[in-house]
Amino acid sequence: MKTVNIVGVPEHFNLPWHLCIENGEFEAENIDLQWKDIPEGTGKMCQMLRDGEADIAVILTEGIVKDILNGNPSKIVQIYVQSPLIWGIHVASKSDYQSVKDLENKKVAISRIGSGSQLMAYVNAAEQGWESDDLKFEIINTIDGAVEALTNGTADYFMWERFMTKPLVDKGIFRRVGDCPTPWPSFVITVRDEFLKKNAKTVEKILEIINKTTQDFAEIPNIDKTLAELFNQKREDIQEWLKLTQWSQKHLNEKAFIKIQNQLFDLGIIDKKSTFVETVKAL
Repeated sequence: MKTVNIVGVPEHFNLPWHLCIENGEFEAENIDLQWKDIPEGTGKMCQMLRDGEADIAVILTEGIVKDILNGNPSKIVQIYVQSPLIWGIHVASKSDYQSVKDLENKKVAISRIGSGSQLMAYVNAAEQGWESDDLKFEIINTIDGAVEALTNGTADYFMWERFMTKPLVDKGIFRRVGDCPTPWPSFVITVRDEFLKKNAKTVEKILEIINKTTQDFAEIPNIDKTLAELFNQKREDIQEWLKLTQWSQKHLNEKAFIKIQNQLFDLGIIDKKSTFVETVKAL
């Protein structure tokens, strides 16, 4: 039995992994897939890949492209979710901010440096025509930290996946003043170089199993009800999310990689460029 340590955010996107584990599909192929939820998100997962704590990460595209460029010894082996991630822009419900325009020069809560919540603040700034050098950050680690920071005013706004944050909007803790979709596929599957070198066949088998499940994920009977219950969501919100979410079973090709990297460069998220072979490994 080959033990594989895999990490991802505790969000609805990753339910296919849990279903495959529960159904014993990896076990049937002699793979002991050890899943760990990482509520802190991309920045933390990048560190875990670097430290060898994780073999595989289901991770935000922009975060891992930037971190591989900065020396993370890992490769993107596949796109996991092709559709953009829709980031909601949230403020405390009692704050005076009424629109995204009101947030220029205000402090943004981010889970950690290098996280999607930080990188998307740059994307949003570019879209709004703000000076990205003027962005100010407050590190809050998790969504609970964001609730605290926005409520007590140590940060002014917080960007996080729209649907996962919706229960906080419904409860009147946050108010959503806008959306900012990623200009690229939301999630990719990334593997540590050292692990990939020794276990390419195991990684191929893992991809084969997960791809079979994501291909028909939306067709699973009552999947909207299951997701709504698991993630404390309204069923109609989950149904909208399922319509918007497009899974991928394909590797990231060179043309798509160059486009993503150019976008990150133009936004000032990266200040140099990497090559396709240094970042991506098609199995």
